[in-house]
Amino acid sequence: VQLQASGGGLVQPGGSLRLSCAISGSTLTRTTVGWFRQAPGKEREWISCWKHSDNRPYYTDSVKGRFTISRDTAKNTVYLQMNSLEPEDTTVYYCASGARIISSTMTMARAYDYWGQGTQVTVSS
Repeated sequence: VQLQASGGGLVQPGGSLRLSCAISGSTLTRTTVGWFRQAPGKEREWISCWKHSDNRPYYTDSVKGRFTISRDTAKNTVYLQMNSLEPEDTTVYYCASGARIISSTMTMARAYDYWGQGTQVTVSS
């Protein structure tokens, strides 16, 4: 299984970016895909996931109403639409997948089996 994250870049505060996570070797109907971010010196932070077992999205509180996760099963790609970006959102974003994710583990990085390479998001004026 391979994940390819893309879509990061430089954006002004209040702007938007859409991250993509293309997955090969697995299908979205059988795996949960999550988005994490990690700042230097900090633990990897869970942001959102689309949990395949109940086919719905989940978000951490800090991004609710600003970020939207979606998926295109035909393209086997998961997206993270990020609106109203803030300087505090600046960091590297990762996508990850796992076939055995349950509600109690979906926020845990160690529960995910495969990871993309990360894409840098910088929010600055």
